[in-house]
Amino acid sequence: MNRGRFAAALGLLAAAVAYELWRGSGHVREHGEPELQLDYAAEHGADAGLGNMLGVQPYVVPSDYVTWQSLYCKLSAYLAEARERGWLNPKSVVVFPEHIGTWLVAADEKRQVYSAVTVSRAAAWIMAANLPRTLGWWLRSPACDRLRYSLFRSKGAAMARGYHNVFSRLASRFGVTVVGGSVVLPRPRVLAGRVVCTDGPLHNVTALCGPDGMPYPNLVRKIHPTPDEQPFTASGELQDLTVFHTPAGCLGVLICADSWHPEPYEILRREGVDLVAVPSYLIPTGAWDRPWPGDVVSRASPHGGTDAPSTSLSEGEAWLRYALPGRIASSGARVGINVFLHGSLWDLGADGHTIVVRDGQVFEAEHVHGASLLNVWL
Repeated sequence: MNRGRFAAALGLLAAAVAYELWRGSGHVREHGEPELQLDYAAEHGADAGLGNMLGVQPYVVPSDYVTWQSLYCKLSAYLAEARERGWLNPKSVVVFPEHIGTWLVAADEKRQVYSAVTVSRAAAWIMAANLPRTLGWWLRSPACDRLRYSLFRSKGAAMARGYHNVFSRLASRFGVTVVGGSVVLPRPRVLAGRVVCTDGPLHNVTALCGPDGMPYPNLVRKIHPTPDEQPFTASGELQDLTVFHTPAGCLGVLICADSWHPEPYEILRREGVDLVAVPSYLIPTGAWDRPWPGDVVSRASPHGGTDAPSTSLSEGEAWLRYALPGRIASSGARVGINVFLHGSLWDLGADGHTIVVRDGQVFEAEHVHGASLLNVWL
C-alpha cells in the first residue's frame, strides 16, 4: 500500500473510531443561569430623545452555544441589565460583535464538544457527529481550508435558523434595533422575513433586525476577509454595501477589517449615514498591546496620502488610527461604535475593547477581561 492510501485508510479508521465514541456520548440540553461576567458599564452624553447606540461586549464560553436558546438567554441577560439602567428605548441601536453567531456551528452537539481543550478537538467531534454530511462537503470543497468549509456547509441551515431566532427575538423582546454581530453561512439571504442559507460559498455576514423582530431585507457581507478567513470564506462586493434606515437615523455597518479601508466610508457618505457600527473579533488574548504587524490596513491614510505599515504602533494604537476612530469623519456620520467579542472559547482567547466616536470625540471602554456595556446617547 502506498503512503497516500495508507494515510487515507488511517484517516477513515480514525473517523470511524471517533464516530463510535460519539454515538456513545450524550447531547447537552440543560440551560443554567448565564454568568455575565460584566466588568464594566458606562454611558456618554445625556438622553435627548434622539435615541442611543449601545455596544455589547459579551463574555462567551462554549456552553453558551449548547443550543441557540443558550445563546439567546446569555445575550438577553445583557440587554435586561441595560434596560435596568434605562439604556433601551424604541430608538436604541444595539450592536453585538463579529462572529457572535458563528459559534452556533457547535450547537446541538455532544458533551465532548463543549469540554474540548482546543478548538481543533471540538471541530473533530463536530465532524464525527455529522460525518456523512461533512465528509461529502469535504470531498467537493472548492475552498483551501476543507475542514472549516465542510463544517459550516454541513451545519449552515441549522446555524441560520438559530442565528435568526436569537437576534430576531432579542429585537422584538426589548423593542430595539439589533445589529446581530456576524455569522458565517453559505450564501445567506433574507427570504420571507427570515435569515436563510442557500447553495454557494461561505460569507461572513451581519443581519439587522428592527424593533418588531423582522430582519431588514439586506445583509451586510464582509468585503475584506482576514488572512485567517480567506481560506474558507468569500469576499462581499463593495458595490453591495447597503445602509439601514433605523428609528435613530441612517446606519452603516462595516464588519471588522472593512472599517480599515477608505472606500466603504465613501459609500456611506454618499448614502448620508448618521451612524456607523463596527462588529469586530480580535484574537488572541493580549493582541491589543502587541506590536501591530501592519497586515490589515489599506495603504490609504485617513489623513491623506499613504502610510507604510509600521510596527512602532501597537495593535490597539493601529485600531484607533486606521479603523473607525481615524476614518469616521470621511463618512459624515456623527456617531460610531466598535465592539469586540470577549470570552474563553476553547483555546482561542480574545481581545479588544469597545470604542465610541461622538462628534469627533473618542471614548474607550476600560480594557477588562470580561464583558462590558458602553452606551452613547445621540
